[in-house]
Amino acid sequence: MEYMAGPPTSSQGNILCCQCGIPIPPNPANMCVSCLRTQVDISDGIPKQVSVNFCKQCERYLQPPGTWLQCALESRELLTLCLKKLKSSLSKVRLIDAGFIWTEPHSKRLKVKMTIQKEVMNGAILQQVFVVDFVIHSQMCEDCHRVEAKDFWKAVVQVRQKVLHKKTFYYLEQVILKHRLHQNTLRVKEIHDGLDFYYASKQHAQKMVDFLQCTVPCRSKSSQRLISHDVHTNTYNYKSTFSMEIVPVCKDNLVCLSPKLAQSLGNMNQICVCVRVTSTIHLIDPSTLQIAEVDGNTYWRNPFHSLFHPKQLEEFIVMDTDIIRDRKQGAGAGMRSNKHTLAEVWVQKTSEMNTNQQYHCRTHLGHLLSHGDLVMGFDLANCNLNDEFINKMNPHHLPDVVLIKKSYDRTKRQRRRNWKLKELERDREGMDTDDERQYQDFLEDLEEDELIRKNVNIFRNANIPVESDTDEEGAPRISLAEMLEDLHISQDATGGEGAEMFTE
Repeated sequence: MEYMAGPPTSSQGNILCCQCGIPIPPNPANMCVSCLRTQVDISDGIPKQVSVNFCKQCERYLQPPGTWLQCALESRELLTLCLKKLKSSLSKVRLIDAGFIWTEPHSKRLKVKMTIQKEVMNGAILQQVFVVDFVIHSQMCEDCHRVEAKDFWKAVVQVRQKVLHKKTFYYLEQVILKHRLHQNTLRVKEIHDGLDFYYASKQHAQKMVDFLQCTVPCRSKSSQRLISHDVHTNTYNYKSTFSMEIVPVCKDNLVCLSPKLAQSLGNMNQICVCVRVTSTIHLIDPSTLQIAEVDGNTYWRNPFHSLFHPKQLEEFIVMDTDIIRDRKQGAGAGMRSNKHTLAEVWVQKTSEMNTNQQYHCRTHLGHLLSHGDLVMGFDLANCNLNDEFINKMNPHHLPDVVLIKKSYDRTKRQRRRNWKLKELERDREGMDTDDERQYQDFLEDLEEDELIRKNVNIFRNANIPVESDTDEEGAPRISLAEMLEDLHISQDATGGEGAEMFTE
């Protein structure tokens, strides 16, 4: 409103303030704003200092009565939480505006500038701006308290496999990483024959159990233990345990099937080689190339075990090979493998090169072997086997040697390997030399088996130059098209404070 120049005189449309006598536009209180504020404080009753509870471990704020919220500094969520602290005090005024005033992040103070309105004397509306200090107090939330008390998990999934080799666990680890099933785990603990997955809720543990049953052949048991019971609300607090037992058969194991199971799989021979373990056990008969798959339910009804452990593999040198072109299948025979070639091979142990002792056998590796190659296999002619099924077999039907895989120079393969895998973050005592050898065996299996690679995320190692897919020895390698680019988070990549950028 415009005022006329000259001495203050009353004019039409203006009145004098009843307190100080200056001319003002008419209002119900007949007082100017300055005098009205001396008489009435509309922010009276609103606290100017309020406490806010903050958990330093998980960086969450407490919203009474018991909800913990993740809020960034000066965010809308944090402003809403602060205003809810004043909800009862603001019920008698009208909130016009609210916003944060910048404070140091380590000052443990939040300043909120508020603008309110209220109707005062004789219907006059007064507007006022003031600042409320929110003091941050540290308080540990219940979840963090359970973590510190080592009582934080509600369910655990115990995965076990009673074997000496960890090939199946290395494969299972990569499948879990690919499908991101590890995100809800509180902790992963490695023990000598398996892994333990800890969860904050039973539902997350049940999801892992369902995933494992679809990924590897296994069987499960569950149990629960009562921790506490509230008789007033009739609520129970349980800790659940899920026990998962994976079949004790790994890749490259030599097994002896029961006569009943061998007949049900297409009249295949009892002596078979396990070529891979995925959701089923993949078997091949090295003397006929007949293949079969055994799921978890079939295995537990007709169990069989490995005749040898991986440390009993012996190195042989191929003296001569003869490819078997045509072979008639017996009555009721099952499917035959198209990826393998049947051959008759004469081999000699590299440890017995000073003798004339040679062994004759049939093998499914005819497409890989030639004169002078090194091959790993099991010697059945000079060993004592303690198995209920093999002891009942005719000794003349047992092969002298069963060849498992072709041998390559491991040092050269490691040096040329231009890819890598990610690992689960887990608690373990440490990796010994035997674990490292088993892990290298698993990496070689990935290079040799394309079907297993489909379920694994393989990342390119930028530190090693790209070469051809095969080397001079013919050792298989993973092509560049099957690899993923590894992403790293680089801090301050754009030069700004706190900036983040993804780089390949």
